[in-house]
Amino acid sequence: MALSDLTDQLGRSLEGLVSTVTEPFADTVVRLGVTGLSRAGKTVFLTGLVANLLDRGRMPQLKAESARRIEAAYLQPQPDDTVARFEFENHLAALTSDAPHWPESTRSVSELRLSFRVKPSGLLAGLRGQQVVHLDIVDYPGEWLLDLALLDKTYAEWADDALLRMAKRPMGAGYLAQARAEDGSLPHDEMRAQGLAADFTAYLQAARAAGWSDCTPGRFLLPGDLAGSPVLTFAPIPMPAITGRGSLWREMDRRYEAYKAKVVKPFFRQHFARIDRQVVLVDVLGALHAGPQALEDLRQTMAEILMAFRPGRNGFLSEILLGRRVEKVLFAATKADHLHQNQHAALTAITEALVREARDRAAFSGAEVAAMSLAGLRATVEDVVNDLPMVRGRLADGRVAAMYPGELPGDPARLLSPARQGAERWLDADFALMGFQPARLNLRPGEGPPHIRLDRAAEFLIGDML
Repeated sequence: MALSDLTDQLGRSLEGLVSTVTEPFADTVVRLGVTGLSRAGKTVFLTGLVANLLDRGRMPQLKAESARRIEAAYLQPQPDDTVARFEFENHLAALTSDAPHWPESTRSVSELRLSFRVKPSGLLAGLRGQQVVHLDIVDYPGEWLLDLALLDKTYAEWADDALLRMAKRPMGAGYLAQARAEDGSLPHDEMRAQGLAADFTAYLQAARAAGWSDCTPGRFLLPGDLAGSPVLTFAPIPMPAITGRGSLWREMDRRYEAYKAKVVKPFFRQHFARIDRQVVLVDVLGALHAGPQALEDLRQTMAEILMAFRPGRNGFLSEILLGRRVEKVLFAATKADHLHQNQHAALTAITEALVREARDRAAFSGAEVAAMSLAGLRATVEDVVNDLPMVRGRLADGRVAAMYPGELPGDPARLLSPARQGAERWLDADFALMGFQPARLNLRPGEGPPHIRLDRAAEFLIGDML
C-alpha cells in the first residue's frame, strides 16, 4: 500500500472518529450537487424535489417520513452569500399557476438550504433530543461538469478529440472544413481567432440542440460575463509541423490552458470539491430519439462524468479534494412520464447499463452509485388506445394529445450494441417524443406536485442522514 493511500485512510478514520463523537450534539450538513446534461430538466427536478420535501404527502418511499421522524422542513438563508439563490418560489409558481408553464432554465451556479428537524433514532437518541439536518443544494450546469475531463488533456489532445467527434456529426462538417484549411503556424490574428471561436460555438450549440451530450468547453454554451473574453476565444485546429512563438496554434494553446486555470479549476475548487452527494440528470429518451450515435455519445459522456468523481486521477483533483470522495452518485433518467409505467423498468435498465459500463471503464471506487428513472413533475396521464400503452398530455397550443413513444427493449444490449458498433439508425424501432406542457394542478394540503420516484431518489441521496 502506498504511503499516500495509508495517510488517506488514517485521515478518514480520524474524521470518522471525530464525527462519531461530535455529530450527535451538532447540526448535520450535507451538500447535494444537482446537475443535468442537455435538456434533462434540471430546474423542474430540483423544484419538484424541494416542493415534495417541504410537503411530503407524496413521499412514501422516504423512510424518515413514513416513520414520522421528520417533524418539520423549512427553507433557510443559504450559508454562501456569494452564490445566487435558486429561485424555488418563482419556479414553483410557474408550474402550479392557473396557466402552468415550464420555468426558465438556470444558467449559472445557484444554491438553496433546506433544513429538517428530525426525531433522533438509534442508541444515542435519548442523549441528543431533536436533531437539525441542513441540506445545502448546489445547482450547476451539466456542461460545466464535463469540463473536468479537460484537466487531463493538452490543447493538442482536446483539439484532436473535438475534430474527430465533428467528423461523425452532420452539423460539424462546416467547421471541420474551416479548421482543416487553417494554417496554425501563421502569426496569430485576433480576427481569425474570433471567427474560429464564433463558428465553433455555433457548432456546439447545434450539436447540443441535436441531442449530442459531449459539448465542451461548457462555458462556450453558457458564457455569462466571460462572453467575448480571450479565455473563451479559442477553438480546435490541427497541430501544424511548426508551432513557433506568436503563431495562431500557440495562442490557441495558451488560451485553452488559461481556460482550465482561470475558469475550470476555480469552479471545482469552490463548489465541486465540497459536494457530498451528487445527482446527474440524463435525457436518455432524448438520446434514443436522436439515434444510436447520440446514445453512444451519451454512454461515453457518462463514463467521463463518473471519472470526475474519482479523486487522485490527477494532481489537481488530489489537491482540491484532499482525500474527500463524493459518497453517493445518482444517475437519473428524466421524463419518465413520457412513458407508460410498464416501460419504466426498461428505461431504468438502459440507464443502469450506461452507468455500469461507465463505472467499469473508470475503475470507479469509493462511492455508491445508483441509476433510476423519474420525473420531477408528472405532466401526463396514462392511457391505452387500441391495446397500445400511451401517455396523454397538454401540448403547447393547448390541445390534448396521446403519444405512443415506441417500445423499449427489455435487454439494453439491443440498443447499446448497435450504438457502439456505429449504427446510423435503429433497425427495428423508432422512438418518438412530444413536448408536453405541465398540467393544471389541484393540490391538497400537505401534498407536493405529482412526480415519479422523487421519494426513492431522496431516500437514496439523503435518507441515511435523516
